[in-house]
Amino acid sequence: MTEHSISIEKSNSLKVKPSDESLAFGRHFTDHMFIMDFKEGKGWHNSRIVPYQPLMLDPASIVFHYGQTVFEGLKAYLTKEGKVKLFRPNKNMERLNRSNDRMCIPRIDEEFAIDAIKQLVSIDKKWVPSTSGTSLYIRPFIISTEPYLGVAPSKAYQFIIILSPVGAYYKEGINPVKIAVENDFVRAVKGGTGEAKTAGNYASSLKAQELVADKGYAQVLWLDGLEKKYIEEVGSMNVFFKINGEVVTPELNGSILEGVTRNSVIQLLRHWDIPVSERKISMEELYESYQQGLVEEAFGAGTAAVISPIGELAWQGNTLVINNHKTGQIAKKLYDTLTGIQYGIEEDLFNWTLEVN
Repeated sequence: MTEHSISIEKSNSLKVKPSDESLAFGRHFTDHMFIMDFKEGKGWHNSRIVPYQPLMLDPASIVFHYGQTVFEGLKAYLTKEGKVKLFRPNKNMERLNRSNDRMCIPRIDEEFAIDAIKQLVSIDKKWVPSTSGTSLYIRPFIISTEPYLGVAPSKAYQFIIILSPVGAYYKEGINPVKIAVENDFVRAVKGGTGEAKTAGNYASSLKAQELVADKGYAQVLWLDGLEKKYIEEVGSMNVFFKINGEVVTPELNGSILEGVTRNSVIQLLRHWDIPVSERKISMEELYESYQQGLVEEAFGAGTAAVISPIGELAWQGNTLVINNHKTGQIAKKLYDTLTGIQYGIEEDLFNWTLEVN
């Protein structure tokens, strides 16, 4: 049973806030954090907001040895009226519980989790940056804390939320990035944990990312793990291609993360009557379409970068220059609309935002 009250301990030693201009991604953290404990037989309990601090964990905690952990990522935005808004937090909490189910972690009360986020953001409201393109990144995560060196689900967990004021995820911002298609390494396969937001998926992507970074590529584009043929996703984003007037994105297949921004993009495209399909698409098909001059745009979509145009793809010795390394019209319109809704500039026709008191 989930406890529906949160104790609050304010920090007596507040940090110096970094300037908006100095913000990178995920380097600075606010004054407070949320923690809630789980114990088998007792359920989720002891919900509290406390000063930001190191965690005290037993070295034998299961999370360190078997990776039983999940996380989420969402943002809070400051509007021109000085209000703070969250973007579709219900979708993040729904996905967190799907990840919980896959990783044998007890489900959380989604409404209570959103309330905890709202209270934490409200306490650290002064940390929400105001410069265009900045936001307060919210990182909820769950770790298995039972001290046990046996391969079995933990009987104890902590649900934690931390906050980080951030600038652009990619140094290129809304300018197109270069992406390398990964042909050797595999991130996930159907039946694995690819559709769960769990730490191991990201650890397995690091080697490929490290190798392409030396060649000037921002990320890798993963292919399916069985045939290494079909496009899946970029390391931190779902991916979209505009081919001959139609926007195509890989269908969800059990190894692709169901992105909240992905879902939002699809809804917007349909609202604008722009043809969009979720289906299998191979690199061979994409390359053939490119050779025929039919690939008009490519972009990634994710919470961190929102919309990130792709200006170049490297695949099997071929370089696919897309839209002359320029941001496409659809990518720009999506970015402007999504950020406009998030910052309260555009009308929220879909009721996606939630105000923090």
